[in-house]
Amino acid sequence: MRLRLRQFRPRTGPHEHRVVQPWQPLRHTSLSAPEPIGLLLGDHDGLNRLAGLFSFAAYSRHTIVHVPLRDGVPPDEGWGEPTDLVLAHHTLGLRSSQWPELRQKLRHGTPLTVRTDEARTARDAARWRERRERADFREELRHATHARTFFLFGSRDVFAETATSFAHAAGWGPRQKDVAKGHSALMTELPALVQPPGGGHSLDVLICFKPYPPYAHFKRPGH
Repeated sequence: MRLRLRQFRPRTGPHEHRVVQPWQPLRHTSLSAPEPIGLLLGDHDGLNRLAGLFSFAAYSRHTIVHVPLRDGVPPDEGWGEPTDLVLAHHTLGLRSSQWPELRQKLRHGTPLTVRTDEARTARDAARWRERRERADFREELRHATHARTFFLFGSRDVFAETATSFAHAAGWGPRQKDVAKGHSALMTELPALVQPPGGGHSLDVLICFKPYPPYAHFKRPGH
């Protein structure tokens, strides 16, 4: 996939960071953080580009991927406060409390075009699924919510697995029953979110396909 991005190089003290954003916003995609159930609603374009962004994040260990979502077109269903999305490798050491200062410095970005390798992403996702069956499995998505932003911290393979989840939702979502009437369709969920200690209701983020209005423009494949 070819992704058009905007790249920033903000500094905090002696440290320079690399932050990228989509060149064009995902206007018809929204996200609410899990409290305990979060919801991501997206059309084909939004889900497809999220698949590409997760794939890019998987192989960009020193890059923060920022996806502004909270100022898009408000959906006519769902729940919770809209949030942005930030992806970063856990080895980068980014803390959610650092983000407001960094975000203020995201000015005068430069164009960047990258290509993702879907075959490599699929191979790494498959390896992650194989390892998930082990008793010592620890490759999960750590997460936090701060300053109206939902953060996901992971490694190459779990980001690759998440990319394949979004690709599945983008490809098969338009084929679901009643989506042409404007109804959302539950497609999958974020894989392997770290759960809080002590039990209780599990945390989850549902991924749903939803075409954008007016719905007369949308036709299910094959119709």
